[in-house]
Formats: sequence, C-alpha cells, structure tokens
Amino acid sequence: MSSASPALQHDVSLRAYNTFGIDAKARLFAPFRSAEELRALLQLPEVQQAPKLVLGGGSNLLFTQDFDGVVLKNEIRGLETLDEQADGTMLVRAGAGESWHGLVEYTLAQGLSGIENLSLIPGTVGAAPLQNIGAYGVELKDAFEYLEAVEISSGQLRRFSREECGFGYRESVFKGPLRGQYIVTGVVLRLHRRPQANTSYGAIRTTLEEMGVTEEPTPQQVSQAVISIRRSKLPDPAQIGNAGSFFKNPEVSQAKFDALKAQFPELPGYPVPGGVKVPAGWLIEQCGWKGHRAGEGRYGVHDRQALVLVNHGGATGHEVRALAEEIIASVRERFGIELHPEVNIM
Repeated sequence: MSSASPALQHDVSLRAYNTFGIDAKARLFAPFRSAEELRALLQLPEVQQAPKLVLGGGSNLLFTQDFDGVVLKNEIRGLETLDEQADGTMLVRAGAGESWHGLVEYTLAQGLSGIENLSLIPGTVGAAPLQNIGAYGVELKDAFEYLEAVEISSGQLRRFSREECGFGYRESVFKGPLRGQYIVTGVVLRLHRRPQANTSYGAIRTTLEEMGVTEEPTPQQVSQAVISIRRSKLPDPAQIGNAGSFFKNPEVSQAKFDALKAQFPELPGYPVPGGVKVPAGWLIEQCGWKGHRAGEGRYGVHDRQALVLVNHGGATGHEVRALAEEIIASVRERFGIELHPEVNIM
C-alpha cells in the first residue's frame, strides 16, 4: 500500500479480473463504488500522472503485457425504475458496475421488454454502451436513453444522449474521439410495458418452437431461448478462459458479397445499410480453425463456435494475439475479407 494513497494497491494480479484468465499485473489498482469515490481517486497525484484503464467485468479484454498504470475497477451498483413515460415506456437506471445480465433479469422481473435478446452477454452495464453491444437482431442503442459519465480531466459529471454517443456497429464515440476521456457511472434505458418480441434473427424462432412456444412469445420466453442458444455455442468463462466473440462480423459491399457468393454458394449474409454483414465465425470455420488447439493444447479456437478464442490454461496474451493474427491472415487469403478484433487488446 502507498502511505500517501491508502486506496491504491500496488502490483496487483489481474488474472481474476479478466475472463481470459491472463495473468497480467497492474502497477496500481483501485476499486470505486460511486462517482464521488471515483472523483477522489482521480485527484490523487499517482492516478493523475499514470495511464488509466477502467475495468468492469473484464470480459472484452486481452492482456498481452503488464499494465504500467492504474486500473480503476468500476463497482458502482444500483438498479431502479424511474418515471413511466407518456407513451407507456419506462425508464430504468443501472449503475455501471452492475452485471449486464443482472440488468436484463431485473427488467424482465419488472415486466419490461426491450433487451431480452441481449440476455447472457457477459460484462458490466458500463461497458455496454462503449461498444454498443448487440445480439440476435437487437443493439443497445435500440433501448438507450442516456448515460452519465465522469470526465477524467475535470471530474465533472456529464450526461450523453443517444445521439451524442455516436453509436455504430460495436462502436461509439468512447472508442473513437472521446476514447480514454470519460468513465461511465450509470446508464438509463427506455423499455416497454407492451412486449415487442424480436424473433427474426438467428435460431430464436426455432428454439422457441423446440420449447413448445407456438404463440407470440413473452419477453421471458425470448430470453430463455437466447440463453439456451448462447449456452449451446459459447463456453462459460468460469470453465474455459475466453472473451466471447473475439472478432466483429465484417460488412462488405453487395457487389463483393455477390462475387463471393458465386464462388462460395453456402456463404451466409445479412443485409445491412450499405452492404451485407457476413458471419465471421463461418469464415473462420471454413478456413479450418474450429476446434484448433496450439501451444501443447493450452489455447486455441472453441470447438463449438469458431468466433471464440479460448485459454485452456496457462496461455499468454501474446500467444492468443498471435493466433488471432494467423486467423485474420487466413481469412484474408481465402476470402479477401479483413477481420477486426471485437476484443480490446492491451
């Protein structure tokens, strides 16, 4: 402990704070449970002078080296419903340190609909708007109202509307122009009292039929279907180190897609504004990577979902990154498509 800064811990292993289970160290480490505690930390000279990394659930990170700075662990909790709106929607506020899936469960318990398709996504509420999380035809921005964040340089609390967040596919201003300038403390969503089921994407409809749901599904049933699909495809980080989907699904022009489709008739694609989204997992699997193990079996590609890189135990971040680069090169060579990591590589 530093005598000048008792809140700061020194040389802390981050193995328990990242779902890949990579054993990197932070030179300085401090949790915070409120905006006030965060402001106090940001005023410490050691923190002001050091590079900063904000950690939530650590589910979207790959450490390739020790972090020579301060890791600020966001532990701001709290779930509450705010005022019901004139259009029958309800605002729900969540502390940035809450688990995302915990928020989904809370909204379902309140009889609210809008984020059930985002069930079981790992990580915290505060990380969700940074990359505009999405799954099964729904993105965070669809339910987003505003967020609150502390400006690192001034300690001031600022509110960001949906428009100000500049949401895109796995993107926001916090990954672009405002990267490293703000720390999210709370998120407010606008949800519906009347269910608006979205079952058109992926295997949701088929899974609901297998569950015996033949009429319009409830939000809880859609959530159960999504959870079932995710558990069948994605490894539990508590069992196998991973960060979920390692790569973004690439988007290509319609002309490029048509040319590839002529060459690879089985190529799947989903129309998006300006082109077609192609499943990265399919591309990776076609290149023979699914189930691949390297480093004497210590790491590799998941055997049920090629989009997921896994640490079976003892892998370094360097090794996982090198594997990712090999995969990117092979997809580029075969399909002429460039994959980009969804995971933040430190």
